[in-house]
Amino acid sequence: MSQHSPEPDDVFAWIDDAERAREQAGLVRTLRPRPAASPLLDLASNDYLGLSRHPETVRGAREAAERWGAGATGSRLVTGTTELHAELERELAAFCGFEAALVLSSGYAANLAAVTALSDRGTLVVSDAGNHASIVDGCRLSRAGIEVIPHSDPEAARKALGAQAGRSMLVSDSVFSVDGDAAPLAAYAAACRERGAALVVDDAHGLGVLGEGGRGALHAAGLAGAPGVVATLTLSKSLGSQGGAVLGPAKVIRHLVNTARTFIFDTGLAPAAAGAALASLRLLRREPERAGRAREVADRLYGRLTASGLTAARPDAAVVSVRAPSAAAALRWAAECREAGLSVGCFRPPSVPDGISRLRLTARADLTGDEIDRAVETILRTAPAGATDC
Repeated sequence: MSQHSPEPDDVFAWIDDAERAREQAGLVRTLRPRPAASPLLDLASNDYLGLSRHPETVRGAREAAERWGAGATGSRLVTGTTELHAELERELAAFCGFEAALVLSSGYAANLAAVTALSDRGTLVVSDAGNHASIVDGCRLSRAGIEVIPHSDPEAARKALGAQAGRSMLVSDSVFSVDGDAAPLAAYAAACRERGAALVVDDAHGLGVLGEGGRGALHAAGLAGAPGVVATLTLSKSLGSQGGAVLGPAKVIRHLVNTARTFIFDTGLAPAAAGAALASLRLLRREPERAGRAREVADRLYGRLTASGLTAARPDAAVVSVRAPSAAAALRWAAECREAGLSVGCFRPPSVPDGISRLRLTARADLTGDEIDRAVETILRTAPAGATDC
């Protein structure tokens, strides 16, 4: 007897069950297109320095598109590399203190490139439990041996690396996107040196905020340009554009050009994004005080909210994370903030590794004192019952 085949309309019936489960758990995600000129006060985006709409950044995008066209036209090894890409790579590497850089289409692609191209089946990759999904996916795709260590635990990293006879690598965010806490980079680097391991750090949330003039967390830790250190970053946060990059020794970058699949087989970053990122980078060099201002705003938000009884993680960069009683409460809280004119992030499982839902606030360098006051008042006024007991 032949096995029964489902009717065509039933092939995706399982999705209905999954959708109902998400609804019951308060975990439904929806797209919400925003207008070009939103009336909301934005504490949800990753525009840490307020450069995405800066006239110089926009002009950089416009001029690049007019000169080079709307798209890169192909992978970077075929037609997608322009003189503009090379210029951006040189200036990124020099600013952050590394020998060379490679620009990719996103920060996600940069993490996949670095982790997969620098490891193989015989490599041990040690990954911090708080790492971003792009690092997690890079680990899965690498086919390497993976050991996940407790969050920000250098001793666990040392032990894991010590058990490996062959090549090994420790990979970590510099600033973790959920709570905004900084990784123990100096201790992680020491563990790598002791064990002869490479250190790969995603500095997406450090660039533009930490280090001298916003040069990043690795620069602040004295690790920029170290021979065993590789950095990845995104151009979509502090630089207000789009794209990603890998920075490190020149031989590492040459290796990625020849082996990283997310570089080789992907269309190059659009010229407009490269031009915008380069304009923002030059603006940051001229106005290094923007980095300190972002940290100052974060400290003010944290201080005001915790003084009023809410539970928040002390920010090490520009992310302020405020705990909510439940996923459903976090969703309602964010919605009520939005109705009151304030846009905030809402992090719920599976985006949070510890299962605790949060409001995630972006401390932008361009927020005024009045805007900070308004944001704090709105968050406190809309706080759900139990928010002070988290």
